Amino acid sequence: MAQPTSIAIIGSLNIDFITRTKRMPAAGETLAALSFDTGFGGKGANQAVACARLAPKDVRVSMVGNVGDDIFGADYFAGLGKEGIDTSCVRKLSGQKTGIANIIVEEETGENRILITANANFAFEKVVSAEWDLVPKGAGMVVFQLEIPLEVVLHNMKKASESGKHVILNPAPALLLPDFAYQDIDTLIMNETESEILAGRFDESKNHQKLTPEELAPLFLRWGVKEAVIITLGSEGLVYVTASGASGRVPARKVKVVDTTAAGDTFVGAYAVQRVRHAGGPFDYQSALDFASLAASKSVEKAGAMAAIPYLADL
Repeated sequence: MAQPTSIAIIGSLNIDFITRTKRMPAAGETLAALSFDTGFGGKGANQAVACARLAPKDVRVSMVGNVGDDIFGADYFAGLGKEGIDTSCVRKLSGQKTGIANIIVEEETGENRILITANANFAFEKVVSAEWDLVPKGAGMVVFQLEIPLEVVLHNMKKASESGKHVILNPAPALLLPDFAYQDIDTLIMNETESEILAGRFDESKNHQKLTPEELAPLFLRWGVKEAVIITLGSEGLVYVTASGASGRVPARKVKVVDTTAAGDTFVGAYAVQRVRHAGGPFDYQSALDFASLAASKSVEKAGAMAAIPYLADL
């Protein structure tokens, strides 16, 4: 039986290799970096940690995904366990390597560039099988990203939706989704670039004039998203619209940006925690978005990905 306050995050688990530099090197240039570090990452795992750190004790968080049978995979079970995350649905695959991400952070701006090698995250059979069934029965909410195969995500979103679970999709890295996918999404959370990619960038009815976030967000409700669409805009805050008619902008908090790597994942995790705690009851979107924005703003003030995700006490 599903637990209303149980969140399952289905997605990627990576090891991050993080290089900090004063500026990005030009093509063919060798540049001395400022520092190098390693850490746990992957959008799925980052969002699971954000949920665990920002949730009260009555919210149960589980991670679902694949790691390799290398030293990185073994380390991951210990790392997630320390966060209080249930790892019983994380599979350690023989002969596979754990996913990795090479992250370059520009010191002066805090902006990042990321290269991902999926490895075990993409180790699924090519055709639908029992191996594709990832949704835990006990979860009341399921959160997805797009760092595992799209077909696997779509399969599990449908299963989660049909079983009455609240489905959150963070379509990153962004891919065009088939039309039928939107009817399996309760809450769609994305940044401005992702929203443009999903929407095809331009509305032909406006002579190819670029749409504003306020114009883009309602499109996804019309296409089938059941509850809410949230478009984050970095330093410009966010835009949201709901099926119940609520809409508006939430401004960003003014902070000194050190590293933006996990800001989006922190936002998704924080919002998921707020939403699952009010399952079946009245929900204050503005309050939840304020909470998620605050959590994301705390994350950009620190270096690193998972290391920068704040705890509830920090807010």
